[in-house]
Amino acid sequence: MLHRDSASYTTFKVLNTLFMCLIIVTVMIPLLKIIIDSFDGKASETVFRFFPESFTLDAYKVIISRPVIFRPLIISVVVTIIGSAVAMTITSLYAYGLSKKDLPGRKFFMGIALVTMVFRAGMIPLFLVVNQLGLLNTIFPIFLVHAMDAYYLILLKNFFEGIPSSIFDAAEIDGCTPFQTFVRVVLPLSKPGLAAIGLFYIVFFWNQFFDYILYIQTKPHLHNFQVFLRSLVIETDTQGFEGFSFATQSLKNAAITVSIIPVLILYPFVQKHFVKGINLGGVKG
Repeated sequence: MLHRDSASYTTFKVLNTLFMCLIIVTVMIPLLKIIIDSFDGKASETVFRFFPESFTLDAYKVIISRPVIFRPLIISVVVTIIGSAVAMTITSLYAYGLSKKDLPGRKFFMGIALVTMVFRAGMIPLFLVVNQLGLLNTIFPIFLVHAMDAYYLILLKNFFEGIPSSIFDAAEIDGCTPFQTFVRVVLPLSKPGLAAIGLFYIVFFWNQFFDYILYIQTKPHLHNFQVFLRSLVIETDTQGFEGFSFATQSLKNAAITVSIIPVLILYPFVQKHFVKGINLGGVKG
């Protein structure tokens, strides 16, 4: 054990701080390059500048003014909201049931969830199931395939188990049904856990792009903003953005920055619940 006043502890603290600063710089440099280049009319993939050489807002003006971006952006927002709502509903209901010690078949249902953490069907079986259900080339597979994550289920189950049993007894005495107890008692007391897991789901559905390519093949108008961004950045597909007079790299980075903004706006509202929710859900056995 290191004493707080010892030289070893001071050395450890200094080295640990330097190491964390190195990680922060490593993460921030690519992000700063993207943001700075989005304002630079002479942006280049191989040159890093701390300040734009030719400051301009033209890339953002073009992105906002071009209708080609509106449909993918709306699809991303709608699917993220619906997908997160469906996933949170299924996960929270499943976790609430598993948190009850007297649930018949509790170990069986818990085992089904745990199996999915180790054994996954894979891309081809999932594609065949979606095709057999007639859901191919629709939005539904995007959020139905990922309607529940076993890891988040376990975190939320542990969080529910941390609620004192006396609260459930009081709700039952007051005449609440199990579902009313869940809605009126459990959910309000579980805001930290719900906020943390909800953020995970939102980020996942917002960043999703491969499932759109896999399950929506003949209706590209149903692709989301991330697929549009991929075609713009990787395939350099600037269809719908003709006529701009600045660097293509500036346009790409502006589009990437726009895709980051929704998560950056959302995170501060759930940050106060985030650490508490993960800690309370993760430390209980």
